[in-house]
Amino acid sequence: MSIAPGTYTLGPDNAELLVRTGRTGAAAKAGHDLVIEVTSWSGRLEVGEHTQVELTADGASLSVREGKGGIQSLGEDDKRGIRETIDSEVLKQTAITFRSTSAQASDAAIEVQGELELLGRRAPVRFTLTGDENGVLTGSAGIRQTDWGIKPYSTLFGTLKVADEVEVTFTAKLG
Repeated sequence: MSIAPGTYTLGPDNAELLVRTGRTGAAAKAGHDLVIEVTSWSGRLEVGEHTQVELTADGASLSVREGKGGIQSLGEDDKRGIRETIDSEVLKQTAITFRSTSAQASDAAIEVQGELELLGRRAPVRFTLTGDENGVLTGSAGIRQTDWGIKPYSTLFGTLKVADEVEVTFTAKLG
């Protein structure tokens, strides 16, 4: 599908922004791979002569959608505890922004390069947005927490850790 030229306003009402974590360490089997939803964010995609992508997210709006794996299922109290840890220890309720520095559109994809600002630090990020025949746009980017000075969360005396690289995924229905 060709991604039609135009300006698209994106957010939780017409798109989904998720963070997927993994686990490492000797006790990795005890933990969960998390799917975390960003519930408050806005984005803009301009496709045309000067294609560009912008996104701003509220760092205090991450909510655990599900946890996969682990010795026992993830309960609501666990999800609340994880959210509190993200808010107080990891993202510290700061804003997250992304601005493209280069975006090259082709028939069915947009190759995006830009800067992600997180916790006052900026670092480059690259990803591809792909459109399908139903007008659905998808993309993902691997983000290493340590690139932004974040020490991946660990517990059980460091034997269970969140993997340094998390995957940010994006899905939107255009039009």
